Amino acid sequence: MNAIVITEPGGPEVLALHHLPRPEPAPHQVLVRVHAAGVNRPDILLRQGKYRGSGDVSGLVPGLEVAGVVEQCGAAVTRWQVGDAVCALLAQGGYAEYAALDARHCLPLPEGWTFSEAASLPETVFTVWHNVFQRGQLQRGETLLVHGGSSGIGVTAVQLAHVLGSRVVTTVGSAEKGAAVQALGADVVVNYREEDFEMVVAEAGGADVILDMIGGDYTAKNLRLLRDDGRLVFINAMQGSTAPFNALEVMARRLTITGSTLRPRSAEFKAALAAEVERHVWPLLPERHFRPVLHTTMPLAAAAEAHRLLESSTHIGKVVLTVGD
Repeated sequence: MNAIVITEPGGPEVLALHHLPRPEPAPHQVLVRVHAAGVNRPDILLRQGKYRGSGDVSGLVPGLEVAGVVEQCGAAVTRWQVGDAVCALLAQGGYAEYAALDARHCLPLPEGWTFSEAASLPETVFTVWHNVFQRGQLQRGETLLVHGGSSGIGVTAVQLAHVLGSRVVTTVGSAEKGAAVQALGADVVVNYREEDFEMVVAEAGGADVILDMIGGDYTAKNLRLLRDDGRLVFINAMQGSTAPFNALEVMARRLTITGSTLRPRSAEFKAALAAEVERHVWPLLPERHFRPVLHTTMPLAAAAEAHRLLESSTHIGKVVLTVGD
């Protein structure tokens, strides 16, 4: 099969199209003929050799989410059959024509969705559901602040929070991105290049939950913006992993600071999360109460270009690689 391989840690140029043996599924796995694969920031960190716990990444095939058709089922698989259309979460290996993955991490292709659209779902929806709704415990009527509202994670968080009855505040880097997230349900949009987001969000009443992928000097600002008993949830720290903050403020206002990374979690955890997502999010998809936001699709061989686009932060929504015909 054709697959994109990280030849060595480095920039986008280290991604190369190689011919590899087609994987054989273990008893608990399915082999999926991949039609589309989502591109995500953790793929970039993995390519750079900076993903915590990744070890030597030379020779690895990146890719955390795919959509395609079940080609083969392991002996212990009971839910899926050959020919089923699915989308799935995986730890790596999505940038390829075939992927072997835990059958419990598959979900049915949403009715009316294309493979490219469905490939934009697993990594972002799993991440947002766990961090915003499980760890952050966002409730109907509360306010969510999500930084980077036009990113793949951002458009997912904005839409899910909106459709499930929360008020949504978000930061973006341009007027075009602001208009896009407003159309998705954001109630307050702050262009951080032109406005002081802390001042604007404070005037808007602050937030009960903040989903942050920035870190650095955003940390103290985020804590000041939280209402009493508020929750700050980290999923990345693009501007720095350390920052000073007032611990007495955290204590006095009973604030919670938490966060997570999805890729290293156990197969059992991801299976339970998949079941939760199917129960709570999948019913929203056929009627497009939550809709895909695809910035562009590119062929598998253009993976390096896709990474450059993601690193430029000029995209709105997801970048997806298409595989095969």
